[in-house]
Amino acid sequence: MLNNIGPLGLIVILVVVLLLFGRGKIPQLMGDVAKGIKSFKKGMKEDLDEPDQIDKASDEPIDVTPKKEEKA
Repeated sequence: MLNNIGPLGLIVILVVVLLLFGRGKIPQLMGDVAKGIKSFKKGMKEDLDEPDQIDKASDEPIDVTPKKEEKA
């Protein structure tokens, strides 16, 4: 679907984005997107640095069988 856009389609998309958000709002939006990407990469790096957390939590089995109710 995206490989059929072409140069005219990109220009139309750019004009629509400019009309929706205005010239002043676009740099702010791009800054917010960049902050989000940096935060995501930082979170991924932290997860890769500490893979032991998942292994430690899954070492002990958890009993999930329901308790039987005693009838009086």
